[in-house]
Amino acid sequence: MDEIETYLGLGSNLGDRLGNIRQGLHLLRQARGLTVEVSSSIYETKPWGYINQPRFLNCAIKCSTSLTPLELLQLAKRSETRIGRQHTFRYGPRLVDIDLLLYGDQVISINNPDLHIPHLKMTERAFVMIPLAEIAPAYNHPILNTDILDLSRQFATSNDDVILWSDPICTKYFDDA
Repeated sequence: MDEIETYLGLGSNLGDRLGNIRQGLHLLRQARGLTVEVSSSIYETKPWGYINQPRFLNCAIKCSTSLTPLELLQLAKRSETRIGRQHTFRYGPRLVDIDLLLYGDQVISINNPDLHIPHLKMTERAFVMIPLAEIAPAYNHPILNTDILDLSRQFATSNDDVILWSDPICTKYFDDA
């Protein structure tokens, strides 16, 4: 299978948030069939969906993969479990969350397992779109036929929903992740 350009989102709001993201990145980097190419900066973000919880750290990463979308989903879920994620309730606090955002120009909708690419709610979430626009501004959303930078402009950066927190993992932490 040819390599496919794919984008993932990583987030954490429990424990050592940065450490959890770094550990998730480390597990992804060790996986066969996946090459992590670049990371966005780390952003501190307000919770989405369920707001009575700690703030998150979030980033987006660009990868190339020979894995199928289902294999990539399984890798993400295994990585979350290895870090210690325990599923509680929808949009609740978590040690780590690894979401598949984009997989080439493919549109996929499967209910069991729950796999929707592009991610169904990505364009509604500043914590996804702002980091993603940093590393893939010209990437075309395969359903909306609009680039990521244009889609991210709906989110005002003058409020405290999404705050630049740290340099990109790949430049600051990549070697020791």
